Amino acid sequence: MAAHLTLRRRSLAKARQLLRGALESDHMNHKVAFSFADGKTLFFPVGANEILLDAALRNGIKIPLDCREGVCGTCQGRCESGHFTQDYVDEEALSSLDLQHRKMLSCQTRVQSDAAFYFDFDSSLCNAPGPVQIRSTVSAVQQVSASTAILHLELETPLDFLPGQYARLSIPGTDSWRSYSFANRPGNQLQFLIRLLPDGVMSNYIRERCQVGDELLLEAPLGAFYLRHVTQPLVLVAGGTGLSALLGMLDELAANACQQPVHLYYGVRGAADLCEATRIKAYAEKIPGFRYTEVLSDPPPDWPGKRGYLTEHFDLAELRDQSADMYVCGPPPMVESIKQWLLDQALDDVQLYYEKFTESNI
Repeated sequence: MAAHLTLRRRSLAKARQLLRGALESDHMNHKVAFSFADGKTLFFPVGANEILLDAALRNGIKIPLDCREGVCGTCQGRCESGHFTQDYVDEEALSSLDLQHRKMLSCQTRVQSDAAFYFDFDSSLCNAPGPVQIRSTVSAVQQVSASTAILHLELETPLDFLPGQYARLSIPGTDSWRSYSFANRPGNQLQFLIRLLPDGVMSNYIRERCQVGDELLLEAPLGAFYLRHVTQPLVLVAGGTGLSALLGMLDELAANACQQPVHLYYGVRGAADLCEATRIKAYAEKIPGFRYTEVLSDPPPDWPGKRGYLTEHFDLAELRDQSADMYVCGPPPMVESIKQWLLDQALDDVQLYYEKFTESNI
């Protein structure tokens, strides 16, 4: 009897969806990203009323599946951004709490906008193609602080990535590759913040040999650190050139007229290490409620601003009064200190996303 009721509920749900689909346009495509536990992201188009799993398979992305009826839960993932509906989901496949957390079944999902989905397994399970090397050309190099440069690259065709992700860049004249976060929105004009080390392969290239017109190969997009669906206030925390990933997120938030409050914290060693001040202040004109706090860990005696460590200057009242999403990008000690601070303050309602990076010294 229970099986018959399940089939009946599923049939009614599909009938309602087909009726809705008949009223919708069949010509609009949405751009969808599938992000996996190994940090790889794949983009593909999905039709306006197309089942997400069907679109993935059509584009060569073989998500694990079994029943295709919304019952087994094998093809489940989580929607990180965008809007979607589901035809039918059996309560044994996804609980009400799962649904609140935006979990979904690929075989029952229809996207209503551009969207990103996360799957908690490696992309190799989907027979996904390996990393593709993309040719780029240096269009400009700017030294924006005593210790930081921005490398501008141009592509022949726009590159899709999720704001916050990174690329691996080849270094001309060497066999070396280095990883850097995108400092802007997706497109064919790319920016990367580069920390200038005293003696590093990329640093030496930037200082000594980099010329407009140089060709670099890159592999992208990579990384599981990216901007999720924005439904509550955001706290963005950058250490050093970890600012790069957050600039990409801020560009995206500004372009989409984000209505949630955004507080950017930016920590560096000395005043000479601060960069992109004009760009950061301009976000206040595009993002209502934007706030900016910069902190120096080793300031000069005449520094008028905040000094010490970032956790000493977090707005505790702001975080206690409301739920928030916190994005942290910086060196491992900084990230670990923030994780511990959140635990010490018992801020259970703060959802933390973070990216640790280490600077190569060769």
